Amino acid sequence: MSRRKLENKSLSGLLATSLHTQIKTDNFHNFYMLESKELGRGKCAVVRKCIAKSTGQEYAAKFLKKRRRGQDCKAEILHEIAVLELMKSNPRIVNLHEVYETANEIILVLEYAAGGEIFDLCVPDLDDRIGERDIVRLIRQILEGLRCLHENNIVHLDLKPQNILLSSVNPLGDVKIVDFGMSRKLENSSELRQIMGTTEYLAPEILNYDPITTATDMWNIGVISYMLLTQESPFVGADNQETYLNISQVNVDYSEETFSSVSQPAKDFIQKLLIKNPEQRPTAEACLSHLWLQQGEFTLLCSPEETCCSSLMPGHTTKCSEERNVKSSCNGTCSNKEDKENIPEDSSMVSKRFRFDDSLQYPQDFMTDFIC
Repeated sequence: MSRRKLENKSLSGLLATSLHTQIKTDNFHNFYMLESKELGRGKCAVVRKCIAKSTGQEYAAKFLKKRRRGQDCKAEILHEIAVLELMKSNPRIVNLHEVYETANEIILVLEYAAGGEIFDLCVPDLDDRIGERDIVRLIRQILEGLRCLHENNIVHLDLKPQNILLSSVNPLGDVKIVDFGMSRKLENSSELRQIMGTTEYLAPEILNYDPITTATDMWNIGVISYMLLTQESPFVGADNQETYLNISQVNVDYSEETFSSVSQPAKDFIQKLLIKNPEQRPTAEACLSHLWLQQGEFTLLCSPEETCCSSLMPGHTTKCSEERNVKSSCNGTCSNKEDKENIPEDSSMVSKRFRFDDSLQYPQDFMTDFIC
């Protein structure tokens, strides 16, 4: 595929809208003091904590290169800003504070999430593992943010524990979804087909180069829930090829040993999402009505040994409804808040329980090491 075709393909699904946020050309360092420690790093961006000199307020500064691999990526960065603006009223989405531009970079000043990534809660042998009631609350909040994205026909396409942050750890805070660099706008007039995301979190339709829908993000909700509940990554293999095979065959370990401390409703929730056919996955709205997430005061209704009825998960259309008690309202510009953006550093796979993968943003990168 020629470079021109790849560039044109990468631009599909980007929001074409005028920005409300002023892009400032003042010297960023005149207004913010950067801390030396990085919050995250990728091939094209770095995130560092910063402090506003005028107020002492903490923020996360995301430095994005305008050119990547010889390509002009400014349109993609402006798309990310536009998505953050659209979601500004959603408390589950990290809040955009300011934007600066230099000759080579665009700097997003974002709400700082002091609690870090929920990936830290997926680590095995954690001293203070959170209970299922806390996991229910976190998954509900992720779905509240995701539902709002989907109601605006935006798909995240890189949902993973590293891109979901917490406002605090002790006490366990609220969810902030971050990193919309791969997000895309779904258009009714055309199909979106792109290979992008992070290897062990890719949905089967991404691997097959089938059309992307909001159901693609719902697969990731199943993966995230699995990891929080079991401290294992469901599809990661000894190498990329084994991981791809596990995903394409939906090879998931639901053994009694793995789910010994997980309730039956939680297991049922995951099984309804990790389904190969995207059309059979419930929507974010439907998931919020699942028995597991509908527990009063988040009290588990069934023990792992008990059999619970499968909950009703209606169709795949998302709309804002009035009847939700814990759900944020959505009215075209959905509920708010943006936090520290997280870009995981490169590292090799260690085991099924520990894995950091670079996100795949370029189709040629993925296809060169993917063997059917």
